[in-house]
Order: sequence, then C-alpha cells, then structure tokens
Amino acid sequence: MTREITAEQATAAVAEHGEGPVWDASRGLLASVDMLRGDLLTVDLLRDGVELAEVRRRHVGDVLAALRPRARGGWVVALERGFGLLDEPGSPGEGGARSLGELWSDESVRMNDGGCDPAGAFWCGSMAYDSTPGRGSLYRLAPDGSVATMLTGVTVSNGLCWAPDGARAYYVDSHVGGIDVLTVDLSAPAVTARERFVDVEGGTPDGLTVDAEGGVWVALWGGSAVHRYTPDGALDTVVLLPTTHPTACTFAGPELDELWITSSATGAGVSDGRAGALYRCLPGVRGLEPLPYRG
Repeated sequence: MTREITAEQATAAVAEHGEGPVWDASRGLLASVDMLRGDLLTVDLLRDGVELAEVRRRHVGDVLAALRPRARGGWVVALERGFGLLDEPGSPGEGGARSLGELWSDESVRMNDGGCDPAGAFWCGSMAYDSTPGRGSLYRLAPDGSVATMLTGVTVSNGLCWAPDGARAYYVDSHVGGIDVLTVDLSAPAVTARERFVDVEGGTPDGLTVDAEGGVWVALWGGSAVHRYTPDGALDTVVLLPTTHPTACTFAGPELDELWITSSATGAGVSDGRAGALYRCLPGVRGLEPLPYRG
C-alpha cells in the first residue's frame, strides 16, 4: 500500500530554479543552489524555525549547478562548464568560486547535477541548454583534481546518489523517464554496468537521494510530488507538494530525519509564492550522511 505525505512550505519563494539540496552537518546548514542565477542558498537548521525559515544568499558565479561539502572545509562546486572550489564565509579566500578549468568550450552545454562517491570524488553531469538529446556527459572529479568522463551520450544528466553498500549508484537521465542503477569500479574508476531500476510515472524524474534503508527518493518535475521506491523497485511513498516543479530532495537536520525539497519557478507558469520555495516533511525514515569531496 502506498502512503501519502504532504510537504509543508519551509521558506519563501527564493529561487528562480532551485536545485541540489545537501546537508552539511559540520555547519548545521541545508544548502541548495539557485542554479541559473549562480547563487548558493543556505538555511541554518540549528537556529531557524521551520515555518518560513530565513534563506541566506551568496553569489558564486554565472551558473552554480551543484555542490557538496568539502572534507577540509568549504565546498566543491559544479560551475557552468567545469568544477571549482568555494571557501567558507569569513575565510581568507572568501568570494566567488575558484575554477579548476573548463572541461569544454561549447557555450550551449552546461553542468546540471551530481554527488560524491565513497572514494571522495565528486561526480556531475551535463546537458544542453535546449535539452538536445545525447549532448550530455557524466564527469568525475577525483580527490587529486584529475577529471574522468564516466558516461557519454546522456541528455539531461540529473540526480546521482550511492546506495548504502557503496558499490552501486542510482542515476537519472531525465530524458529516458526512469532511474538507472550504475555498478561502479571505483579503483578504475569506471561504470561497469548500467541497468534500469524503475520506470517513473506521474512526472519527469529529477534529483534524488537515498535513505538509510536503501529507499530511493526522486523529485518529479512537473508532477508536484516526490516518490520513494523500495530497494526492490516498489513505489511505497508519495510526498505531495503544492507546486508543480519540485527538482531535488535530501535528508537533513541533526538526526537526518527531515526530507527537504527544492523547487523551480521556471516552467511553473505562475508567481504564487510557492514555486521556487523549499519544502519539508518528516518521512519516518532517516537519511545517510552526505559523502564529502576529499580533495
């Protein structure tokens, strides 16, 4: 039996295109991006209440596609056409992101979404601005700063998160309408197999996260919902949202028992104070501590 949960609006409508939420336990922050404005958005969950919590905004660059905490402090980030590093506020290097170099020169292709693996590398995938099929790739930034291309020929490279066993990753290319599972040899590194996990109905699969029980939670662009699939692929939970374009989700809070969801005003067609807000619910299961970048 599928249960339903209703998420509550936790912030004002703060993002044009909110994406990439991640919990940073060391600072007690829920971070996300306003991607096409190039801004880092943070909510202090140790200080702010849930009801319309304050969102702090920091401009990083022309595009800020995704980010993850860095083990030595600050963030690893995906910029428009490559990776970068971002220092913490108040540090000597505070300011915009320091680019690690562009991976391609084509201005019609940008980074989109990603996550870290158990070896401490940061993966992020790309897409064409106009979503032309097959123009995206999936890249891996190793802790030593080297970059490898892990997949090619993808269209809208989206959510990526590792299973609790660390051997497999769940991955979304939104264009194909489902979630795949990648078998990864981190010593190579290489993707050694890619198989369909589930076909997603009711919206376009976008960003995702994995809970401590191995359940996979995916935001449905255009579907006003987040779905949870059990490790064997059964839909068992639907989180309902009062906005049409949720984009991604993550577990956050000191107990990792809160599910936070970003949303987009882009494509929503309305300015109703809901599209572009952050949402929150208590799903009854805990998440996994986000894997950091170790470079």
